[in-house]
Amino acid sequence: MQLVYMYMESPVGALKLVAHDHALVAVMWDNEDHKRVRLAELIENNQHPVLLKVKQQLEEYFAGQRQQFDLVLDFQGTTFQQQVWQALLSIPFGQTRSYKDIALQIGNVKAVRAVGAANGKNPISIIAPCHRVIGSNGTLVGFAGGLDKKQILLSLEQNQIP
Repeated sequence: MQLVYMYMESPVGALKLVAHDHALVAVMWDNEDHKRVRLAELIENNQHPVLLKVKQQLEEYFAGQRQQFDLVLDFQGTTFQQQVWQALLSIPFGQTRSYKDIALQIGNVKAVRAVGAANGKNPISIIAPCHRVIGSNGTLVGFAGGLDKKQILLSLEQNQIP
């Protein structure tokens, strides 16, 4: 299946949006480690309907006009990773969870470190909100985009809660 991409500017820097004909596959950071999420060959397409919809919804999110995304997502990973990524999608806007919370949610309390590793491999950043996962002591830890961008995203959401 052919993958297409486009770039968009955002308050957290340039984002590379990647999709196939039916779904979003990845949201990558400008300083992305290309070993974190491996993708097949990509073709740039700034008019692809899936990418245009993703861009519009991200722009609404950053403008404070959207708290939930309505997109078809295609996560590529192990069964365990997909469980973790699905758990991320259930974290409410403006809230956080610890790695332990996620491990409990997926029914594997001893998998805290594995949850951290899967969270770090989340290919669909922001939309599958890995930025909402923090250390059990409340500190910001690990984020592919950088802790400064994680703080920006969390602050953006906190400032929009009524």
